[in-house]
Amino acid sequence: MGRIAMAMVVFMSLMSKEMGSFVLGDVGTASSYDPPYTPTRCNGYRADQFPPGNLFVAVSEGLWDNGAACKRRYRLRCLSGSNRPCKDGTVDVTVVDYCPKSPCPSTILLSKSAFAAISKSPSAKINLEYIPI
Repeated sequence: MGRIAMAMVVFMSLMSKEMGSFVLGDVGTASSYDPPYTPTRCNGYRADQFPPGNLFVAVSEGLWDNGAACKRRYRLRCLSGSNRPCKDGTVDVTVVDYCPKSPCPSTILLSKSAFAAISKSPSAKINLEYIPI
């Protein structure tokens, strides 16, 4: 490894200790949405479409992919928002629907349970990181 490459590795290592973790996924906005959650665009009224703990989401046009997003899984982490709404940690969710509102108010709409897993404020709009899993 050359001197410049080694210097970059050392620099990045030091920066990561100073700055905390780097964002690894995509960044968007999120808010929660209220029941009733059916019918969904993925599976209509099927009760078995909802994962354990009701950790699911509806996605906006940019993630919907003409319906191919159904059953996709994401790991979400709250990054920021008004009045410090973020909880530490992540939540794994499954896509069950296309955003039921037009225009969609966020990149991802989380079920009440999924939103409560990463945010202390149930009515907040947050910035989040999302990573396909």
